[in-house]
Amino acid sequence: MSEQTENLLAGMAEAGCTKEEIQRAGCFLNAGSFNELTKFLKQCRCALMEQMHESQNRVDRMDYLIRQTEKFSVK
Repeated sequence: MSEQTENLLAGMAEAGCTKEEIQRAGCFLNAGSFNELTKFLKQCRCALMEQMHESQNRVDRMDYLIRQTEKFSVK
């Protein structure tokens, strides 16, 4: 396995990709299917973005609850 391939797969692990996703990317690399790999990486990115948005919504909800709770102590 080339250093470039190892770096790509390690980067996927650092980004939070599952073992299955990393294996699938490895299959694309081994097959020389770079266009398919790019599409797959973009799909993985979209999933990460969705997780980020969900987390942001939870943080926003928590901020709202904090503000509401702070109002209790003012009264």
